[in-house]
Amino acid sequence: MSALTYKSTEKIRNMTAAGVFCALAYVACVLFRFHAGFLTFDLKDAVMTCAAMMFGPFYGIVMCVVVSLIEMVTISGTGLYGLIMNVLSSGTFVCVGSAIYSFRRTMKGALVGMGCSVAAMTGVMMLANLIVTPFYMGVTAKDVAGMIPTTLLPFNLTKAVFNAALVFLIYQPISRAVRAAGFTSPLGASAAVKDGEDPEKAKKRAIRTTVVTAAVAAAVAVCALLYFFHGLNGSFSFAK
Repeated sequence: MSALTYKSTEKIRNMTAAGVFCALAYVACVLFRFHAGFLTFDLKDAVMTCAAMMFGPFYGIVMCVVVSLIEMVTISGTGLYGLIMNVLSSGTFVCVGSAIYSFRRTMKGALVGMGCSVAAMTGVMMLANLIVTPFYMGVTAKDVAGMIPTTLLPFNLTKAVFNAALVFLIYQPISRAVRAAGFTSPLGASAAVKDGEDPEKAKKRAIRTTVVTAAVAAAVAVCALLYFFHGLNGSFSFAK
């Protein structure tokens, strides 16, 4: 197989994988929707972030646009305003974290990436709400600004933290499933063995890291949901 043919085949495989993740992200929109007043969030950001961490932020932003468009014409009632907010929110969260992780494919890189995703998405959505929400709700920017400390900031921060925790819970199982299906990440595998480290010790260290990470991520996710339901009076429902 020539190098050109191999690259074309890999590109098609990666696009196919991205399509599968778009479908999974949309299913996450349909099955899991959380509401707090007029605000809603779902689990699609976590799904698309996992894909972008394997295939790169370019695929991440494409998935964000595609899934947001499908969501707008099927289950969303917010029209163009919702599309804009979805693309801004998901695009920031997915691309910031995956871009950082693509340069440092370690647990530290993942932690820094997700931390930056949480901060970036929350900041972007505060600004976007000040610009977009007045048109959507028919209120002034001052009215929206008054909602930031009590509603918008805690909602977006809780949403981002929950999705970041979910990434740490599902990334390893998803990446193993992707490799088992024959897809390979163009970014390469993450480093697992330190220089001079015994492979058996490296395996045990990786298992410990995975277990601890999953436990901490699960605890963070539970705390985020508890705050969402009790602090923000949120609710859960299946999309209609």
